Amino acid sequence: MSGSSRRRRTTATGTVTLLAAIALLASGCVGIPDEGPVVEAESDVRPGEQLGYFNDPPGPAPNESATDIVRHFLDAQAAFPLQTNTAKEFLTSEEATTWRPERRIITYDAASFPQGSNQVTVELDGANQLDSRGSWRGPLPADQTELSFSMTRVDGQWRISDAPDALIVPSTWFDRAFRRVSLYFTDPTASILVPEPVYVPRGDSLASVLVDGLLAGPVVGAPGVERSFLPPGLEVDLSVTVSERGIAEVPLIGGAAAMPTDEDANLMVAQLARTLAQDSTLTGFRVTIDSEPVTLSDGDTEFEMDEGESLDPAGSRATSLLFGLRDGRLVSGTADAFEPVSGPMGQSEVGVRSVGVSLDGTRVAGVLTSGDAVQVTDVRTDDAEVVQVASGATDLAPPVWDAADRLWLLDRARGVAQISAVVGENARTIEVPGISGERVAHLLVSRDGSRMVAVVRGGLRGRDRVVVSRLQYDPSGRPLGGTSAREIAWEDQGRLSVVDVGWSSPTSVVVAHRLGGNLFQVRTLAVDGAPVGLAGVAVTLSQRPRMLVTSPRATDPLYVLTSSGLSEVVGGLRSGEIDERTTFLTYAGG
Repeated sequence: MSGSSRRRRTTATGTVTLLAAIALLASGCVGIPDEGPVVEAESDVRPGEQLGYFNDPPGPAPNESATDIVRHFLDAQAAFPLQTNTAKEFLTSEEATTWRPERRIITYDAASFPQGSNQVTVELDGANQLDSRGSWRGPLPADQTELSFSMTRVDGQWRISDAPDALIVPSTWFDRAFRRVSLYFTDPTASILVPEPVYVPRGDSLASVLVDGLLAGPVVGAPGVERSFLPPGLEVDLSVTVSERGIAEVPLIGGAAAMPTDEDANLMVAQLARTLAQDSTLTGFRVTIDSEPVTLSDGDTEFEMDEGESLDPAGSRATSLLFGLRDGRLVSGTADAFEPVSGPMGQSEVGVRSVGVSLDGTRVAGVLTSGDAVQVTDVRTDDAEVVQVASGATDLAPPVWDAADRLWLLDRARGVAQISAVVGENARTIEVPGISGERVAHLLVSRDGSRMVAVVRGGLRGRDRVVVSRLQYDPSGRPLGGTSAREIAWEDQGRLSVVDVGWSSPTSVVVAHRLGGNLFQVRTLAVDGAPVGLAGVAVTLSQRPRMLVTSPRATDPLYVLTSSGLSEVVGGLRSGEIDERTTFLTYAGG
């Protein structure tokens, strides 16, 4: 895989996150706490103290063979703390100035011993890749797993004259040296925050890396998914500095646009706040653009870390109550105490088999027992009108609400999925390639409305697939469709048979599936297919789950309902009795 033909074309656009991160950490030490209000469950251990891990590989020794130079070049890229200066010593002086390891990251489980002389090759096993912004891109294509290095002699010593533009490191090293965070953008209506998971190097420059990631802009290739209110053309002036009391100074320079309006400034600050909150050392922040402070309409120039919380549907804006059906009536409460609600679906049996409740807990949509229609009414207003918003279906799955009060419906019509979104009382058919028209058993929509996850039955290999699509909207929030769904795969899944699926965070789901015989498992999957490590769960059950009861909010317990009762997935599967007349359970949203 020669680097010369593809390297020099790429511009700086889109490479800022890893470029800045690697540059900032080239000679620095690590030490960022892995906790914060929007971080998905990582260890509390400070990275610089993990098992006393430290790796300072040597540079080239005299008279090394070409294969040893390549082998030690790969070893040098796994320096910890992260730095690439030693790796560059194995390159010719010209190649050292043009090699761009920030373009992407390649991780591997094992590497063959280098072969060759003037051209040395290495075969990688279990290789994955990340792009320049740190987004997980999954397995390295098979035709790229053989790396090629052009060799030349400099003063009698072998050196690499052409190396792949990538940081090429063992998977075990990557797990120690990088951490998973989210960059927050807004939906097209600028009313909901949307997280984008990325990996960034562990180290004292986390705030700078996070800001650089936001400045790189929304995900490319998926228009209508998200937008940013950080003015284009800006970059961080050197770095983000943090005062002794935890106030981050974010100096931005180079913008051709004018200072943001009051409304745009509010949204810009919201994006920065929710993103920077992942650095738990921060207590607040200030932002300047070409030395002029960003000021909100109330005159504030110093912002708290909870700015923008109201735009985050995984935060406090959603109720934590559970909702269910008991004797055909809507009940709500906690896991050990349910009471009928005061609205029409709680006061009489209206003949529904599943329900979805709006995020604020005020509206409920119920699928009729026949599975062919959906009715919507208030949860607690006793004389509220019951409105039928969909009819003529065949087999409707449980309905799902998002933060914009859009109601998402899946009709499993004779094994061919039809997806629709109800806005107000108007249903609109939505085409999502890879989901629409397939044999879909379960459907999820993230609370922010940006992701759709589905379980597709069977297929050529006779196994279920968990797939994800990015949902697209016009500026008013009207659904336009979705990107082509891609599979979320994981190793050792075998002949996958999924029982249920639910959100466990804004960017991860839990899947209940059969292991074999009478054994089942509940495990976590990241929506981008990245490894979840210690942040995930993998719990074995000896009873078939009836359903998962999950929420993307970290403080809401995750439950599995079996014939023995309702059990909490995390923390030891503590079983609890539940009325046997209860036929359905869910959190708000669905």
